[in-house]
Amino acid sequence: MQRTFGGLVAGQAMVAAVDTVDPAYAVHSLHGYFLRPGRPRLPIVFHVDEVRDGRSFCIRRVTGFQEGRAIFTMSASFHIAQAGPEHQDEMPRVPGPEELDLSWGRDEDFASVLAVEWPDWQLRLVPPALTVSTTDQATRQQVWFRNIGPLPDDPLFHVCALTYMSDMTLLSAAFIPHHGQPIEGASLDHALWFLRPFRADEWLLYDQSSPSAGAGRALTQGRIYDQSGAMVASVTQEGLMRTPIPVDETAPPPR
Repeated sequence: MQRTFGGLVAGQAMVAAVDTVDPAYAVHSLHGYFLRPGRPRLPIVFHVDEVRDGRSFCIRRVTGFQEGRAIFTMSASFHIAQAGPEHQDEMPRVPGPEELDLSWGRDEDFASVLAVEWPDWQLRLVPPALTVSTTDQATRQQVWFRNIGPLPDDPLFHVCALTYMSDMTLLSAAFIPHHGQPIEGASLDHALWFLRPFRADEWLLYDQSSPSAGAGRALTQGRIYDQSGAMVASVTQEGLMRTPIPVDETAPPPR
């Protein structure tokens, strides 16, 4: 790829944060900003600030650097689980992953990139005809995914793996109403909440929507469910979504 996959940077940042926290604390949220495009062939150095260590919560701030320049910054919060009331929205009724075609299904070019860049992951798109949207939704997309695995049993490993994968396909949900238009897109910021235990090597449904786009940016949201119907994570991301800017080949390069 021309630039480092955002999920890779976020996932590795989470690994760096996890390594500084007592295992008694579980990750419950992260908030990250993609500051500059990463260069795939360069290493990333992660600096972790131990912001707070409390009785119930721990906070870490992680910054990823390439050649001395920050490309990503993230705050992650860790919590010791406690008893409390529970509720959740129901999982959408969609075909299971075993009922769907193995292929990505809509974009052959992207399917080929997927096979090269993400060979350890399986993705199965719920066909648009079987995706149920409410009348007040601008766009909706649903994708089953899992790591081919098996992965280690450590729950924090699965948290880091889901952080990696949560950046995949989410912004494309905003592109659906604008099919055929030239669009330049990139992740700008990313927030993720971990709600219940899960395994990233078992099928997870990524229920995605984009409630708004404008001014060259798109807001996207996702809810992630396991096959039993438990909501295991929630995601919100804003991404660049603009009409490509023509390049003046005669203009001098920026200083």
